[in-house]
Amino acid sequence: MQFVRYTDGGSATWGVRDGDTIHSLDGQPTGEPTYGELTNESYLDEVRRRVEGGALSQRSVEEVSLLAPVPVPGKIVCVGLNYRDHAEEQDEEIPETPLLFSKAPTTVTNPGDPVVHPGGDEQVDYEVELAVVIGRQAKNIDEDEVDDHVAGYTVLNDVSGRRSQFDDGQFFRGKSLDTFSPMGPSLVAGDAFDPNAVDVSLRVNGDTKQDSNTEQFIFDIQEAVSYISDQMTLRPGDVISTGTPGGVGIFREPLDLLEPGDVCEAEIEGIGTLENHVVAE
Repeated sequence: MQFVRYTDGGSATWGVRDGDTIHSLDGQPTGEPTYGELTNESYLDEVRRRVEGGALSQRSVEEVSLLAPVPVPGKIVCVGLNYRDHAEEQDEEIPETPLLFSKAPTTVTNPGDPVVHPGGDEQVDYEVELAVVIGRQAKNIDEDEVDDHVAGYTVLNDVSGRRSQFDDGQFFRGKSLDTFSPMGPSLVAGDAFDPNAVDVSLRVNGDTKQDSNTEQFIFDIQEAVSYISDQMTLRPGDVISTGTPGGVGIFREPLDLLEPGDVCEAEIEGIGTLENHVVAE
């Protein structure tokens, strides 16, 4: 199921999206879902019954503004160099263990909201990524336990300031400028979604720049999340961004970077298309 956070001019609330229709969850007896409840198949089954039975109020997706499914993550953990085609375009060796870095939680922005280009000589780049949202606290979990701790999956555009990244020799500043983590448009929960076999793509002004499949993962979702849980405690609402495929702008000839006026569409099969436009600071 595609869960969405949205507003229709009032407070943010949750719903289930089915095509162009949103079934509101604000009338549920238990209230809006927690990330932990999204790991519970019984809860998901109950919501599914209410949606299919028409028991929830409905509105058109065109009548609302979609919001990031995790507005303030506890932390954003990123897996670098996790697609074989991305490693190949950099002439990098395949890593033996996941390469981890982080982005500031304040980078998160909503579907449809602008990505702010800081100007100067900054080189702003795009990276479509499948993001994992943690639903239950996880520490030292085995790979076969990972699915029980995942609330769902969403799209994250790991916007990157390459000049800052390369000048610093590490990633945090270049990855952490405000608005550099657009997230959405939905959070897909349930066993029907296979995160290790979905198409991922990104378009800039309608031109396809990245086009791959998570079958290109070097470390699949279960391997990556289990490994990260060995290094740190994962808590509900933490986000793991699982790497980007080949085709990023900094490795193109000539360079193909984002400028004010550009429109990015990051799309993942089964989740939807995350669209954001770039504006000058």
